[in-house]
Amino acid sequence: MIAETFIIVGIMLVAVLGPAIVIAVLGRAVVKALARNPSAASKIFMGMVVMLIFVEGISIVAILVIFQLFGK
Repeated sequence: MIAETFIIVGIMLVAVLGPAIVIAVLGRAVVKALARNPSAASKIFMGMVVMLIFVEGISIVAILVIFQLFGK
C-alpha cells in the first residue's frame, strides 16, 4: 500500500514537473526574443500561446492517465 502510494506520487511529480520546466524554458526564450526584436511581439506572443496550450494539454492528459491507471 505504501509502496504504491510512493509510485503514484513519483509519477505525478514527473507529470507536473515536466510541463513546469517546459513553461519556464519557454518563458525565458520569449523574454529573450522580445528583448532582441520588440517589433515582432504579436508573432512571438501567438507562438507562445500555442506552445503553452499544448504543454498544458499534455500535463492534463498525463494526470488523467495516472488517475485512470491507479484509481480504485
